[in-house]
Amino acid sequence: MLKIGYGPQHEQYQPLPLLDYAVEAERAGFDSIWTSDHFHPWAHTNAASAFAWVWMAALAERTKRVEIGTSVTCPILRYNPAIVAQAFATLRAMYPDRIFLGLGTGEAMNEVPVGYQWPPFKERAERLEEAINVMKLLWSGSFVDYEGKYFKLCKANLYTKPSSPPAIFVAASGPTVAEIAGKHADGFLTTNRIADQPQYRSILLPALDRGAKSAGRDPGEIIKALEIGMAYDEDYEKALRAARFWAGTLLPASFKYGTADPREIEEHGLTVGDKEIAQAWSVGTKPEDYIKQLERYVKMGFQHVYVVSSSPDQIKALKMYGRHVLPYIRSTCGKT
Repeated sequence: MLKIGYGPQHEQYQPLPLLDYAVEAERAGFDSIWTSDHFHPWAHTNAASAFAWVWMAALAERTKRVEIGTSVTCPILRYNPAIVAQAFATLRAMYPDRIFLGLGTGEAMNEVPVGYQWPPFKERAERLEEAINVMKLLWSGSFVDYEGKYFKLCKANLYTKPSSPPAIFVAASGPTVAEIAGKHADGFLTTNRIADQPQYRSILLPALDRGAKSAGRDPGEIIKALEIGMAYDEDYEKALRAARFWAGTLLPASFKYGTADPREIEEHGLTVGDKEIAQAWSVGTKPEDYIKQLERYVKMGFQHVYVVSSSPDQIKALKMYGRHVLPYIRSTCGKT
């Protein structure tokens, strides 16, 4: 069954208005909430940076139906995986079947400011895979001992466990982490900017399948999830200006070279043109712009799609989706 979610971003809004937006998303008919989990934001001017786990609990109290999780948590440095396991076990015990956990190899801007050296990609991928093993051991076992290359447990026990563990989604933009997702995750997460590239089908999906088969798993049972950026307003220029907040995320250097200062990321983003922003963030003025987009990704095989809105009026954008986009998509391709 197709699920459509909303991705509230702590970088762009303070936590209380962000709560209002996520509550409105449930009211509008969205199935899930995928919230960012960062220490520093992707820009400096008018930015925010609340703690996602605290916010998730507040949202779960104010909602009844939506699933809630992160996109994504990095469990390799500032977060010890045992603490991640404890936090999400507690959330899921309190809100059964509503909490999931998105994981990734992270960004320097979240780890370097709190005192860590930014490791090379190979180490980050190894840490991520080891962290997933640690969390699963704690969710399923008692008084666990574990001796890994990066993490250790000594008779560690979670006294609060949910009846079922949180689903794990692993975010990947390359084959190494896609293979890790295939081995260990319930879901594989990527973005539309990656899914639109030829290497998505030629490299990422084969890596996902390869990882699943190496672990004796059926690749077809791994949920394929997708993040889509969007900016909606009847005034195109107004929507485009709102999307410019994210310009720095469109530069590979923001990820590749360990940039940690939001002021520097924002400055680099000034070099990104309006055309690139409009394409990456799906700037549109009418529901049909987003209906066509969602139809295309559902046909590509994505079963769980969520939209990150950089619209100048979040409530208006959510209501537009609820009135026009969600009903149409569910009536035409709601069963996959």
